[in-house]
Amino acid sequence: MSVAPMPVSTPLPAALAGRTVLVIGGSSGIGLAAGELLRSLGARVVLVARDKARLDAAVAHCLAVPGATHDDPVLGIAADAGDELELDRVFQQAGPVDHVLVTAGGFQVGPLDATPRADVQDAVDSRLWGAYAVARAAAPRLPAGGSITFTSGLYATRPLPGMAAAVAAIGAVEALTKALAVELAPRRVRVNAVRYGVFDTPLARGALGAATDEAVAEAGRAFLPGRLGTPAEAAAAPIFLMSDNYVSGAVIPVDGGQSLV
Repeated sequence: MSVAPMPVSTPLPAALAGRTVLVIGGSSGIGLAAGELLRSLGARVVLVARDKARLDAAVAHCLAVPGATHDDPVLGIAADAGDELELDRVFQQAGPVDHVLVTAGGFQVGPLDATPRADVQDAVDSRLWGAYAVARAAAPRLPAGGSITFTSGLYATRPLPGMAAAVAAIGAVEALTKALAVELAPRRVRVNAVRYGVFDTPLARGALGAATDEAVAEAGRAFLPGRLGTPAEAAAAPIFLMSDNYVSGAVIPVDGGQSLV
């Protein structure tokens, strides 16, 4: 049986107006910034996170985005996105979804000989199995032209000592991205990933020990732009991937040139 080709639409972000985007890990950082940008583009935004209080605050932030024109409310759903039963509930509450962005995932560090498997299991589960679970839940529900966007990290290609488990997990997400792009192509569902460097997010500030703006400025001084990127700059990349129906199986580095220094 022949299958219709991927639908053609404008590759500009305007294509997301009126579309529903599910953001998993949407209560802070890049996920929240994506929700705010999507809201400004007229998308219907569904934020998913575990912490109800932080999720409520994130919904309020998105609702307050200046210039937002879409009438639908921003929906927040508290759930563990690594649990397939919870994911089924999320999709049922969200209704029809066009695109899914996955920004959630832990990052466990420690040297090999001092870090047993149990200490890194949660981080590996949230990165790899979390992505896999989201794909299983989303694939049969997304329309032709729909997409799933995962996130990985710079250390997948520039590993540092003490990060073996974390690097293996994010590298596996990149491999999963390419495999699913091929597998889901007959459904005309696209799968991509963004390989991020260090951005000025609460998670990064904690990892860098950079609690103040001055410390953040110092941490970014060595990078090509002379600073760390903002969450909004990071969030623009998945929005491009959602918009352009001719991009699938791509892993796009967005790191401010950190991979070069």
